[in-house]
Amino acid sequence: MWALCITALVVISITHWVYRWRNPKCNGKLPPGSMGLPLLGETLQFFTPNTSSDIPPFIKERMERYGPIFRSNLVGRPIIVSTDPDLNYFVFQQEGNLFQSWYPDTFTEIFGRQNVGSLHGVMYKYLKNMVLHLFGPESLKKMIPEIEQAALSRLQQWSSLDSTELKDSIASMIFDLTAKKLISYESNKSSENLRENFVAFIQGLISFPMDIPGTAYHKCLVGRKSAMRTLKNMLQERRAESRKQPIDFFDYVLEELKKEGTILTEGIALDLMFVLLFASFETTSLAITLAMKFLTDHPLVLKQLTEEHEMILKQRENSDSGLTWKEYKSMKFTFQVISETVRLANIVPGIFRKAVREINFKGYTIPAGWAVMVCPPAVHLNPAKYENPVAFNPWRWEGVEVCNASKHFMAFGGGMRFCVGTEFTKVQMAVFLHCLVTKCRWEPIKGGDIVRTPGLQFPNGFHVKIMEKEKQARKKDIILKLQRGKAF
Repeated sequence: MWALCITALVVISITHWVYRWRNPKCNGKLPPGSMGLPLLGETLQFFTPNTSSDIPPFIKERMERYGPIFRSNLVGRPIIVSTDPDLNYFVFQQEGNLFQSWYPDTFTEIFGRQNVGSLHGVMYKYLKNMVLHLFGPESLKKMIPEIEQAALSRLQQWSSLDSTELKDSIASMIFDLTAKKLISYESNKSSENLRENFVAFIQGLISFPMDIPGTAYHKCLVGRKSAMRTLKNMLQERRAESRKQPIDFFDYVLEELKKEGTILTEGIALDLMFVLLFASFETTSLAITLAMKFLTDHPLVLKQLTEEHEMILKQRENSDSGLTWKEYKSMKFTFQVISETVRLANIVPGIFRKAVREINFKGYTIPAGWAVMVCPPAVHLNPAKYENPVAFNPWRWEGVEVCNASKHFMAFGGGMRFCVGTEFTKVQMAVFLHCLVTKCRWEPIKGGDIVRTPGLQFPNGFHVKIMEKEKQARKKDIILKLQRGKAF
């Protein structure tokens, strides 16, 4: 009898728990959707890879079923997913008031619990100003010659190879450049291969959060620990040195740490360096790789882009002089190519915020404490805004000024957390494309598929043969290929 009663109580308790899981408490009307399985939610479906160029199936299927705003549960957290431009804009504009920056525990475990994305108020503004010291316009003007020289050097190096795997090669180029500016790190002079740690980190960044040896997520955490250990050792070594003038961002950070009453801590400084190294090279290398693939597939775009950059060379008094800031700012069609590339790249799968208090929007209630995920891919591939949205068409940006985020374009975030490295990314892309189309031609050796996770996409196996332009005239087979229109 007692056993029967206990069994009945257990069944009732489990049934009630499952019911409460599927029907969360709310003072108003929750958006439609499904909370998935208890504990797991819809996490497995969310992390399913996708090989299409369209909106990830997880998002698209639920948009069709529930509309532009729906609820779900990811990694154990109730969440509102927004593909609605109005709600997205509202979330960004109300940060610090109704919403605050938030990311799942798995992300903060990876990027550090004191990373810049998890900090708020005075500390966030303080770190943002520090980063602007590195990536502000005045600093970028001085960096253009270095970026141009790095691009020319790598292109010349690649031209001597049978082929190069583009994504990895560009990532290596940008990592070396960024690491030198941040921490004076030079891979050919260091016993530590810092980039290898980041490669392991990246491979598990968007993976199911299971910290078990052998899983991608575990390798990601191991890669982070190794990179952080290297950065900490560098910090200690730098502290033992005495420099009158700072030469890199690490020196600037150390000066801030020494100031009396500073709010900066060593932990926050190291997490900041880690995030800057990751964000500056991985996202930009992906965008440049996709830009080259798009140019390879669209000869008319390549033709107009080449004409713009050859005109820059013709208008110089000295054709051998390097790029200037004025020339960079004059690249109108280049910026159209960049805008279209990052629109289709959808490098950021989701931008997360948390409701500080209960919010009503368009008849729905967002409970206090719930997360909100703004979904850039759904915004950038919206057929109501972009005609034939999955097509690469830089001319759609003609006459459009893209300075900050809008309701329909958020490749670099939005609101008070609009990416401070946006201009740095654009400079690197524009300078590389300038060197590429004025100095080289290239052939795809084998096409690479674009493999996507919930938002990140990776061109796998996109190998190219880089050929310096002045050598083309001596290669009749290449000239014939170009005449037949097969080289691009």
